[in-house]
Amino acid sequence: MEKEEKQSLDQMFGQLEEVIGKMEGEEVSLEESFELYSRGMNLLKQCSQAIDEVEKKVLVLDENGDTHEF
Repeated sequence: MEKEEKQSLDQMFGQLEEVIGKMEGEEVSLEESFELYSRGMNLLKQCSQAIDEVEKKVLVLDENGDTHEF
């Protein structure tokens, strides 16, 4: 089984918007709602992990001119 290609935050946020739009639709069954909710929560988790990775890479410049991780 091949590993999925990593998505950008923009792509994941776009998918979240799509999921939310579908959930707000009038003709969504209860089963579809649960499936969409699960997919949305998974996307939120992935977004959170991606943001954490970016934060770890951010360097902060202190008053002495030295850099250290955020």
